[in-house]
Amino acid sequence: MTEKIWLKNYPPNIPTTMEYEEIPLQEYLTRAVEKTPTKIAIHFLGKELTYQELYESSLKFANYLVKIGIEKGDRVAIMLPNCPQSVIAYYGILYAGGTVVQTNPLYTEREVEYQLKDSGAKAIVTLDILYPRIMKVQKNTDLENIIVTGIKDYLPFPKNLLYPFVQKKEYGFKVTVEHSGMNHLFTEIMKIGQVKKVEVSTNNEDDIALLQYTGGTTGFPKGVMLTHKNLVANVQMCSVWMSECTPGEEVIMGVLPFFHVYGMTTVLLLSVMRKDKMVLMPKFNATDTLKAIQKQKATLFPGAPTLYIGLLNHPDIDKYDLSSIKACISGSASLPVEVQEKFEKVTGGKLVEGYGLTESSPVTHANFLWYGERVKGSIGVPWPDTDAAIFKTDTLEQLPVGEVGEIAVKGPQVMKGYWNRPEDTEMTLRNGWLLTGDLGYMDENGYFFVVDRKKDIIIAGGFNIYPREIEEVLYEHDAVQECVVAGVPDPYRGETVKAYIVLKEGYQVTEDEFNEYCRANLAAYKVPRIYEFRSELPKTAVGKILRRSLVEEEKAKQEQLN
Repeated sequence: MTEKIWLKNYPPNIPTTMEYEEIPLQEYLTRAVEKTPTKIAIHFLGKELTYQELYESSLKFANYLVKIGIEKGDRVAIMLPNCPQSVIAYYGILYAGGTVVQTNPLYTEREVEYQLKDSGAKAIVTLDILYPRIMKVQKNTDLENIIVTGIKDYLPFPKNLLYPFVQKKEYGFKVTVEHSGMNHLFTEIMKIGQVKKVEVSTNNEDDIALLQYTGGTTGFPKGVMLTHKNLVANVQMCSVWMSECTPGEEVIMGVLPFFHVYGMTTVLLLSVMRKDKMVLMPKFNATDTLKAIQKQKATLFPGAPTLYIGLLNHPDIDKYDLSSIKACISGSASLPVEVQEKFEKVTGGKLVEGYGLTESSPVTHANFLWYGERVKGSIGVPWPDTDAAIFKTDTLEQLPVGEVGEIAVKGPQVMKGYWNRPEDTEMTLRNGWLLTGDLGYMDENGYFFVVDRKKDIIIAGGFNIYPREIEEVLYEHDAVQECVVAGVPDPYRGETVKAYIVLKEGYQVTEDEFNEYCRANLAAYKVPRIYEFRSELPKTAVGKILRRSLVEEEKAKQEQLN
């Protein structure tokens, strides 16, 4: 194996190897309340919770889960935007000995049903406006309990009184749920008077803390089993990479959703581990984010390129003071150099590109923030105790410096495997190496570069979108004879979803009709933005549709336009 030549780039204040604490994740919250009980843990649209309040609420939630029958190892889903309830539920599930299943609140009934069935979740925590969606699929799942909350539950006065009217206007309906039977109200759970430690056998470091669903080019999304050990290791690595940041004094912007593993690790876990304050945003809005950065004096802002682009394109960005920003690590998609440079000029802080995937908790690489060389276009160097190599595609033959192959990683943050999918696990974890499916190379200084994806994942606006899942929905339409979905260049989202469709003879369907159909069966971010109708699709000699040739065709069109 090649020596870890990237270690020569490490500055003195970042260790190349570390000792990892053998603790369950929730221990970080226990420590935080012991040392800084009155410090603000969460700021949410004007409402604030101290670490003492967060801890007590999490214990109330944990005890309630035990009361309704949740046992060690049981899966409990969280289907919430970033809000105090999502943090309370997360730590409450862990205190109860359970496993968190993060579920995207944008999911349609079809997607929710699949994930709940696959994970075997016994309970779910969700928003009132999502309750009807859950009830429509509940009978087809193992769900025994539904815990319902609303955004208004953690809004300050008078926002909490006004929000239901805003909600009804936005969504066109109001949901009322009674605290009885299998339905439970979050507000009622929080009224429990006595706060006590949970009397169950809670998790240890080798237990699964999180089932985080990810996909691929074959079939439906897979549940990635991340242990307490995996997540503790990655959050410790993340903390030492922020070498110039003082634990307990930082303010972390929580714009990235917690149902995305990157947001979960770099905001929800990191802030509690370091006893920092997290500023939660239920959804990204450029104006609201700029206001929050200025008012809360945010110092750390993990994000994706589309977030930074959205802020930079705001017409009034010059009216906001963003000078509190110290550091941002961009993930989920390639960071354009011009975005990096402009954002640093506007804020005075550092913005660097990192790399990772759900299967690695997620971070494996990043550029240095303050010391050490930053290489444009590079994902940086492997983090402490993380090994990386370039393998010849589909083999474990390691390639020399400069040659393109599949990026593979190894380290304490790498997953235990895929939930109930031993064959997929065996294909992805080879001799301790995690095969990423991304093609790239390493230069002579140990910096890594991603050049393409072996998988056909589309990354649009920071979301991973899996073409086959969309194709399967399209194929269920009576008019579709053949279809293929691909990612095409988009100046704002990075990529956007395009569907190429061959209609059956005698059928006529418009783009608007397909759009309406897809919106009923897919989360909004997965819905194709472009439809192209063709008489035939390019294929191999054996009839396999050549998605890649369509992508190359789109790139050629873009180059001609430019």
